[in-house]
Amino acid sequence: MTDRKTHLDGVAVITLVICCALWGLNHSITKLTLEHLPPLLQAGLRSLGAALLVALWARWRGHSLSMRNGTLTGGLLAGTSFALEFACIFVGLQFTEASRMIVFIYLAPFVVALGMPLVARSERPTPLQLLGLGVAFSGVAWAFAEGLTDSAGPGQAQRWIGDALGLLAALLWGANTLTIRASRLATASPVQTLYYQLAVSGPLLVAASLLAGEVWPAPGGLGLRPWLLMGFQTVVVTFASYLLWFWLLRRYPATRVTAFTMLTPLFGLLAGVLMLGEPLTLRLGVACAAVVVGIALVNRPPPKAAATAAPGLSPARSTPGTGRT
Repeated sequence: MTDRKTHLDGVAVITLVICCALWGLNHSITKLTLEHLPPLLQAGLRSLGAALLVALWARWRGHSLSMRNGTLTGGLLAGTSFALEFACIFVGLQFTEASRMIVFIYLAPFVVALGMPLVARSERPTPLQLLGLGVAFSGVAWAFAEGLTDSAGPGQAQRWIGDALGLLAALLWGANTLTIRASRLATASPVQTLYYQLAVSGPLLVAASLLAGEVWPAPGGLGLRPWLLMGFQTVVVTFASYLLWFWLLRRYPATRVTAFTMLTPLFGLLAGVLMLGEPLTLRLGVACAAVVVGIALVNRPPPKAAATAAPGLSPARSTPGTGRT
């Protein structure tokens, strides 16, 4: 089934909602896994496991991962920024709530919208996109200020550290997207782009774990729970949901597909509140709503824009709002 469609059918809508729900849920799963595995090691193992699955899938489907197409430099840069991004997210989750982290990192589409003219002069942000940026930034700034106060209660004095790492992760995610667009990776297949990020980030994150002196648990000392949590992150989210996303972008109009990414912060917020018992403050709720509105405005196509585009924010990326976890 390779025929492109001009609208989203029931299969597309259901698949998109599932992908956004998985990406939102994954931050809570990551925070739960931190009870068993240190952050850098957890991120590195996730990337290594998913890289192996992508390589096997590419071999089975006949997708080339050869570096002879001139993508090595871009792949190394993208993989390095990917590693830094997830180091910030996983370490940051030690200090702040999963529901806050996902709201902060979804400033990445706006980083892309502002930085894209440096890559392609014709892709300047429209007044509507700038309005979306302003709305989202205002909401996030208000929520970030909450982490600088004692209003969170005992044990949350370092929340601002996690919040700041979430904002840094958003900048790195945006930089990763711009790197892909500005390098030979722009002409590579989404599968190869994803493989570069996973295959490069995995060893870097594991090495960072060793250098940071993280305590590695003995494999035999881990119970069933951490293996299931890691399996969910690696197989379901990082591997399967990304491939589903590529399939959607190739089969359906990209602008309509990426518009659904506004659901991810909402799912992430709900997952943190319902699964982890995290507080739903007024400021965080307003920030989440502001980010959702902002993403909707940034992803709104110009009146005469084509309805198709290459994959963007990796899991693939050229449109600013493509999902990621």
